[in-house]
Amino acid sequence: MMSKKPVSKKLKFTAVCLILAFGMLATACSDKDKNKDGQVTITHFTIDSPDRTFVEKLIPDFEAKHPNIKVKVTKAPYEQFDSKLQSSIAAKNAPDVTSHWGYGGFMEYFNKDLIMDLTPYLEGFNGSDYNIPDDVMNIYKVDGKTYGIPLNSYVTVMLYNKDLFDKAKLPYPPTDYEDKSWTFETMVEYAKKMTVDSKNLEEAQYGLDFGFGERDQRPQYFGADVYSEDTWSNGGKPSEINLTKPEVVEAYKTIYGLIYDQKISPTPAFTQTVSGQFGDPFLSGKIGMSVVGSWSLAAASDFSFNVGVAAVPQSPNGDVRSVLYVDPLFVMKDSKHPKEALEWIKYLITAEIQEKSIELSGGNPPVNQAAAEKYYNNFEGIDPAGIKQVFDGAYKYGFESYNHLISNYSQINELFINELAGVENGDKKVEDVLPDIEKKLKDLLARVNK
Repeated sequence: MMSKKPVSKKLKFTAVCLILAFGMLATACSDKDKNKDGQVTITHFTIDSPDRTFVEKLIPDFEAKHPNIKVKVTKAPYEQFDSKLQSSIAAKNAPDVTSHWGYGGFMEYFNKDLIMDLTPYLEGFNGSDYNIPDDVMNIYKVDGKTYGIPLNSYVTVMLYNKDLFDKAKLPYPPTDYEDKSWTFETMVEYAKKMTVDSKNLEEAQYGLDFGFGERDQRPQYFGADVYSEDTWSNGGKPSEINLTKPEVVEAYKTIYGLIYDQKISPTPAFTQTVSGQFGDPFLSGKIGMSVVGSWSLAAASDFSFNVGVAAVPQSPNGDVRSVLYVDPLFVMKDSKHPKEALEWIKYLITAEIQEKSIELSGGNPPVNQAAAEKYYNNFEGIDPAGIKQVFDGAYKYGFESYNHLISNYSQINELFINELAGVENGDKKVEDVLPDIEKKLKDLLARVNK
């Protein structure tokens, strides 16, 4: 056995000097992030739109309550959000706090090791203290560790144009998800009675815009799954793709058949003409019913017609009737101030600030259920009890949005957008396109999920 040599006093002295030097360097680096008053600055990166940048108005109150913390908001347009975030990370200038407000989602961030495990900093923190339901908190946990704190909780809703319903002498659709009479078939029949199929833009109107989730999630409404079940327990990485299974093909045929067979839903060309590239055709007043994310409620005051909110109807085959869009706040892995970042996050999810945020944002749905009543009463002309019933049903029959749960989703989403364009424009048939998409998707996943 090799004997250990005694360490000389000279080496010990040198080692102590090195330790002191590194300690001084670390302290200097840490002090660079503080100003002369001992304040630290954290950055909050968000989308450059009023429903997100309103947080700037909350900063003075937060800083008054936390004099050791300053908050700086940085922002980017929605379509540039992912690329700007990636650029800042590559430049070693990542924000402290952000969310998956672009195309990429939680599992993409997690698998790329971009977000911090908050568990060590959450001693004494309970979601229930902020009235956050356990199942909502659990969305952003992996192996019992917390990687995100929920902030807002959107769902899928049906908005409908009361004026078009009245004109067609149709009863308003129900808000109760347990109403067995409100089915997909009934919705289609209503849509037919409100559709005016005309090449004259002034005369044309459509009964239904079925915007349920992203393109790869829409078959879920019909009881069909594009991805294998292990996707949800395997870090958002599916082992199988089911795009050519009969039930998936039929689901897509039904979805696009609303446009080109039944002709009760608007074409992409019509939608772009009446609403612009990133607009909502429902706002034009030429759509009878719109299945859409509840963020569209925030535009209720802009509608030039009377609007109602209803349950998404019962599916012919599936149980999932709502896509849930729970937006969390993350602390990025490279943050030098996770404790201060968490103080900002905890401030934003208090009942008082969530209530204030509803007004300032134009109607962001709070994750803190103590603020929910204010949210339900926020939309003039829409029955608060009806909105509450729709949200309750959507939570019961909901499934979290695929873009939050599937790894490398920004690339997957781009593939579906590009490859389904021919079907959406009416130039190609679903059954001809899906096998090619499946092959390309498998190749993509093999490459990015190594």
